[in-house]
Amino acid sequence: MKKEFQFLGKDFPRKEGRARANGFEKYPSDLYFDNMLYGRILRSPYPHARIKSIDFSEAEKLGAVCVSYEDAPGKRFNLRLVSVPKATYKDWQLFSDHMRQVGDFFGAVAAETEELAEQAARVVKVEWEILPAYMSMDAALAAKDNLIHDKVFLEDQEIKIKNNIACTREVVEGDIEAGFQEADVIVETEFETPRQYHCQLEPRSCVVRPEADGGITVWPTTQAVHNTRILIGSVFNLPLNKVNVVRITGGGHFGSGIHTNPVTLITTALALKSKRPVKIVQSREEDMYDHVRYPSKYVLKVGARKDGTLVAGHMRAYIDIGCHHIQALAYLGVMSGFWHSLYRMENMKYEGTAVYTNKVPTCAMQGYGAPQVTFGVEGTMDMLAEKLEIDPIQLRIKNYVGLGEVFWGQGPTVKSPIFSDGVVELLKKGAESIGYYKRPGSQKQTGRYRRGIGFARGFHTSGTGAPVPGEVKDYTTVQVKVNEDGTIDILTALMDHGGGTLDAAAKIVAEEFQVPFDKVGISPADTRSTGYDVCTHATRGVYCGAGAAHEVAKKTKDVLLEYAARYLDAYPDSLIFSYDEKSGQTRISVWGNPEKTTTIAAVAEHAMNKDWGTAIYSKSIRKVACPPAYTNYFVEVEVDTETGHVKILRVVAGSDAGTVINPILAKGQLHGGFYRGAGMALLENTSYDDKTGCLTNKGSMIDYKMLGIDEMPDPDDFEVIFADTYEPTGPMGAKGIGEAAFNPAPAAVTSAICDAIGIRFTKLPILPEDIMDALGEGHDK
Repeated sequence: MKKEFQFLGKDFPRKEGRARANGFEKYPSDLYFDNMLYGRILRSPYPHARIKSIDFSEAEKLGAVCVSYEDAPGKRFNLRLVSVPKATYKDWQLFSDHMRQVGDFFGAVAAETEELAEQAARVVKVEWEILPAYMSMDAALAAKDNLIHDKVFLEDQEIKIKNNIACTREVVEGDIEAGFQEADVIVETEFETPRQYHCQLEPRSCVVRPEADGGITVWPTTQAVHNTRILIGSVFNLPLNKVNVVRITGGGHFGSGIHTNPVTLITTALALKSKRPVKIVQSREEDMYDHVRYPSKYVLKVGARKDGTLVAGHMRAYIDIGCHHIQALAYLGVMSGFWHSLYRMENMKYEGTAVYTNKVPTCAMQGYGAPQVTFGVEGTMDMLAEKLEIDPIQLRIKNYVGLGEVFWGQGPTVKSPIFSDGVVELLKKGAESIGYYKRPGSQKQTGRYRRGIGFARGFHTSGTGAPVPGEVKDYTTVQVKVNEDGTIDILTALMDHGGGTLDAAAKIVAEEFQVPFDKVGISPADTRSTGYDVCTHATRGVYCGAGAAHEVAKKTKDVLLEYAARYLDAYPDSLIFSYDEKSGQTRISVWGNPEKTTTIAAVAEHAMNKDWGTAIYSKSIRKVACPPAYTNYFVEVEVDTETGHVKILRVVAGSDAGTVINPILAKGQLHGGFYRGAGMALLENTSYDDKTGCLTNKGSMIDYKMLGIDEMPDPDDFEVIFADTYEPTGPMGAKGIGEAAFNPAPAAVTSAICDAIGIRFTKLPILPEDIMDALGEGHDK
């Protein structure tokens, strides 16, 4: 049962809202410094090639500063520093003469103006040796020579690459052969999901300024200021006290800023060589060649008894990771974890293989494996329910991993108990609200337009904490300080992607002190003034990041209580905080002695004047759990059987986020997550010209189709239900919501299409021509 709060669960204006609405927020592209140069990145026009020679002479005649593989340190690294070293494969170099994709970078130029930098980039002469390009996993796996990478490094160990296999992972529990022998029904299906582009509002960009002390200040687009600092220090052999990375507003990330984007390292190289500030802002076309969601292709086999109990499962996954590792090993792990933790099975086997191809490197995007896995698992549950003649909702309720059980938070090394669970509540309320049991079904419909109602459930972890440390780093450092006028400042490197993470931290601290939300400030942050924060990913922002702020706030409050006890001549344990709406003051009173009272401001000022000190505390906090944030979607669609067009009519979204800190922002997360998930189901993909290695849309947003406003349901037809749960390990009962809002959406839309026309699709996206082909053939696709 949820608790009553003074400030939580209420909507307040965003702290940065006015500045953002009025254009006063600063992004890297807005920054300007005297004597600043503008950079352009030199990129390969070929998917696989080696550089035989490079001539910068014409660019240098234009006054350009030039860098290439000839200037760069040759050390190998991984752009993503979230995993511990023993689980981090390193195959990147700052620059290389070996090009592995169209758009791969081999150098850069910087000049006095953007126009001059562009001109300089165009006059650089390169002599190429063209190599065989592997634009599919089949072609890559068949290769023996001219591999995309000859070797990678795991810590200091060199690993030889064979057949373009980047890494593999196997997870086994129980005995699947014995399990399948117990099964009365077995479903085995191949599923495939696309290479979806993040399409964040702001293309990757960076500004780097050399400082008088020999250091640099960096303003990057990133989700992880401290990991960016650590990587810059490592690549350029700079001590970390000479690298200051500033937290600056970002125009969205969706996972594309968990790793340090190459543009940050390239800008740094130019700034260090020129000894002048340098800015690089990628074009949208460059950005589309920079990062993309991990696709998936896997065969899933699941067996069940007649009563619906799942007894065995086997998943064999092949993942096209593009031309570099951005934590492919971790991705293979989370695929096994999300599968294992959706539904319990005593016998399971997972085999994952990551394959290099000459495509854009893949990385995390909203869900990091969960949407891909949930798509196939939920489809399989529907197929099992049909074969067993069991209600699909009841089949899920019977088998889901829930309250009191242990689930794999982010793969097999992150195991965490479950203390809150709103799954059954959300399924039942969602089904009732949309009229799930009143749907006509495909067999009873005729005519051009067919309607269907489908659903899917899923979850995402709230961070990656666990009782025993796994392969993933996960802690946040926070400082909370009470000012002399009773206001409060929070200092942390925690990033806010725009979803209100820092507002949530401020609101939780306000609740702890019973101080109005507008009296809690978020201090500007950089890596010199803050302790380490791993990054905002894995839906950890509220649970871990704001949770750390809550734990530190309680310690700061203890210091304040000690001062207040001396001020009131009372024991600290006898003091209570309360907010007086009439005066707008937060009072500290002695329990049972209302005449003994003061304010936070009076105590803080008195402590200063008496030289007692400041009420302040700082600490690094790692959570020892990562509770599942459960979600489900019930979706009604209309399919035009003459064009194959799918129209989404209604959505009922269910979210188990524990205590909802920011209601309107939480609803916005669900709207946004569903929007991108529906796009993954129906439209979004980055396809390639196999001959040229180029994206078929040339990196242009004009030809990257996304759902429009008129293709989404009216806001009145998008209902949100929050589960009545309280997470005991979370800050005031809260857990995550962000990525969980995406994960079941593609599966739910696919389920609704199947209900409308009786055909189940197992490959995404489901384009209108796919629907027309399937209707003509009359079978699943």
